[in-house]
Amino acid sequence: MNWDDTTGEAASGQAAADAAERLGGPGADRPGGPEAERLVGAAADGEDQAVEAALRPKDLGEFIGQEKVREQLDLVLRAARARGATADHVLLSGAPGLGKTTLSMIIAAEMGAPIRITSGPAIQHAGDLAAILSSLQEGEVLFLDEIHRMSRPAEEMLYMAMEDFRVDVIVGKGPGATAIPLELPPFTLVGATTRAGLLPPPLRDRFGFTAHMEFYEPAELERVVHRSALLLDVVIDAEGAAEIAGRSRGTPRIANRLLRRVRDYAQVKADGVINREIAGAALRVYEVDGRGLDRLDRAVLAALLKLFGGGPVGLSTLAVAVGEERETVEEVAEPFLVREGLLARTPRGRVATPAAWAHLGLVPPRQGAGTGQQDLFGS
Repeated sequence: MNWDDTTGEAASGQAAADAAERLGGPGADRPGGPEAERLVGAAADGEDQAVEAALRPKDLGEFIGQEKVREQLDLVLRAARARGATADHVLLSGAPGLGKTTLSMIIAAEMGAPIRITSGPAIQHAGDLAAILSSLQEGEVLFLDEIHRMSRPAEEMLYMAMEDFRVDVIVGKGPGATAIPLELPPFTLVGATTRAGLLPPPLRDRFGFTAHMEFYEPAELERVVHRSALLLDVVIDAEGAAEIAGRSRGTPRIANRLLRRVRDYAQVKADGVINREIAGAALRVYEVDGRGLDRLDRAVLAALLKLFGGGPVGLSTLAVAVGEERETVEEVAEPFLVREGLLARTPRGRVATPAAWAHLGLVPPRQGAGTGQQDLFGS
């Protein structure tokens, strides 16, 4: 089904995009790419991974935010410890950078168990998963990141492993192939995904505890910034922390990244102390505005408002106007703009909201004076 680009996108593509935007965008969980290169991108690069290892809280008491998830998970882990049993399998879903990996490590620490870390893309064959499962110790935590990207044969093997703690290893091919049952020690699987809707129901149903990670409130991010500043030996006041938190898109990973960039600015341009003025000046240098929008976000909004009168305009046309690939606009810029209520996806194309006009300090055109298709026939 192909629609003209000036009027909108195919309904099936729109539905998929809408589902993706709720979870941080289709490419948000994948390393590399435009998202990983942005200062306000939620994907972790090499520097983020190195710093996060030092900043991660070690137990649930240190973990900031996600109050309901922490309370529920605390009950699950305490009950398992009281029974002397392995904790139930846990599924954590939500956008990148909200603490899914951190919580998996806390689960292992709270249970006093070692943790094995792997990811869905690394398991392309059932044999890969069998090798990992067969080497687990009793009570060990297996953290499977991006679990929705695991291959189907491995996924089907995981069903039996989670439920019965055994797998059938196929030896040979054709009529002579035999299945050898392999008993596994009890273990806890912690799966993490940014795309919970892509998990098949049989896999979701085998998790004893499922939690969805929400975006953080500014007050929670202020606590994250203060804690990280203390660990990084950075001097910051309450207003400086609030300035950074307000531009962090509700994501602790972004807050920590902005803190490091502001720290660099404060060391070079000031006396090393971060206050509101220093934080604001530093983030202006890095083109992150007061609402957390960066250059790409503002370019998309400016093109939509100034060139197309606020829309509706097709995605491909909008991408050409900002000089970016269609996928970059759709997967990197749009999810946050939609979540912030600055842009709307409609069957006829992308449309700016009144909040977008206000954010860029522009005045919306009079009704009927725009350049959208509704004006072509004098309506």
